[in-house]
Amino acid sequence: MLNEDKIRLMNSIASFEQREGRKIAPAYRFFQSDYVSGRMMRSFFSYTFSWMLCALVWGIYNFDRLLDTVNLDEVAELVKTAAFVYVAGLIVYLMITWYVSRSRYEYARRRMRVYIAKLRRLEKRYDFQSRTKELSKEGSRHEDAART
Repeated sequence: MLNEDKIRLMNSIASFEQREGRKIAPAYRFFQSDYVSGRMMRSFFSYTFSWMLCALVWGIYNFDRLLDTVNLDEVAELVKTAAFVYVAGLIVYLMITWYVSRSRYEYARRRMRVYIAKLRRLEKRYDFQSRTKELSKEGSRHEDAART
């Protein structure tokens, strides 16, 4: 005999895993501080690499101008400006990364609570069904013993 409530619940759980599984699984495996700090470390390295790549492209593009003005004071000023731009951009980028990572972790935590609640409800249905079967078997044993 099929239990329609259990089938609906199992279908809901399967569709939830399909939709949300990839989004919530990485966040659920870590504590919030570990998840956010890991994302911030990745962001730090990706920002630094991207900034260096852009600085290299800019340097190659303006190479002839840089060679024409080989004044040490101008080069020092250029390095200071580049360092300031790098640090300011890095701070802004890391703040955005912190906010987004924290929001994603909170979303994953809320969605995982829903998922676990559905699994517990399904488990209760199975427990109820198995207890009902056991009680019905015991009832038939007592009837058989009474007949003999």
